[in-house]
Amino acid sequence: MNRHELKNKVALIGGGAKNLGGLISRTFAQEGVRLCVHYNSASTQADADKTVAEIKAGGGEAFAVQADFTKPTEVAAVFNAVKQKFGGIDIAVNTVGKVLRKPIIETTEAEYDTMMAINAKAAYFFIKEAGLQLNDGGKIITIVTSLLAAFTDGYSTYAGGKAPVEHFTRAAAKEFARRGISVTAVGPGPMDTPFFYGQETPERVAYHKSQSLNGDLTKIEDIAPIVKFLATEGWWITGQTIFANGGYTTR
Repeated sequence: MNRHELKNKVALIGGGAKNLGGLISRTFAQEGVRLCVHYNSASTQADADKTVAEIKAGGGEAFAVQADFTKPTEVAAVFNAVKQKFGGIDIAVNTVGKVLRKPIIETTEAEYDTMMAINAKAAYFFIKEAGLQLNDGGKIITIVTSLLAAFTDGYSTYAGGKAPVEHFTRAAAKEFARRGISVTAVGPGPMDTPFFYGQETPERVAYHKSQSLNGDLTKIEDIAPIVKFLATEGWWITGQTIFANGGYTTR
């Protein structure tokens, strides 16, 4: 067996209950991965339970764990729970994030602190814990945003919070390389999910669509196969941020 095949591997999917995270969970499960589906709070527990139930109905193995990833002790607890359940971890994918579109002059300190905690701090300690806990030859993937290469207004705390993850990814790729752990970030374009629509007017949605192939938003179905590729044939890609956005932006 190729060591980068998914069958019989163990994966932790941060934010794996619904939307992109849920699709990644189900995609990996279909390939024979044993899964931990992380969810943030009681508001997403039903989604996590549904995803786990679907995986089990398909003959897969999965369980759900709640944790607030802005607290490093809770990040560590989830990784420990996965190791206790399955004996080791091969793949760690972090889809956790929060979107806020608001002018800088209207942004409060509390909003800034929350956005940085969810988008930067949580990603940092997820990568740290993965570096401590993953099996040799593992893979770490973090979802960031194509806004990192955009020149736009309103997303200072979202794109600003995701921006450090590029540097975390590069540093981790070097530091974990001696153990064969590959580290990559993926930057989708504006995605066709409730997170996006809640921040934009219909006019701005139309503008974002107009900037991509076929005049459409990025779909979660566009991104999940790329995550799968990076954990398998694309394992050799490390230290990189991969933009997958239908030409929405580039650099």
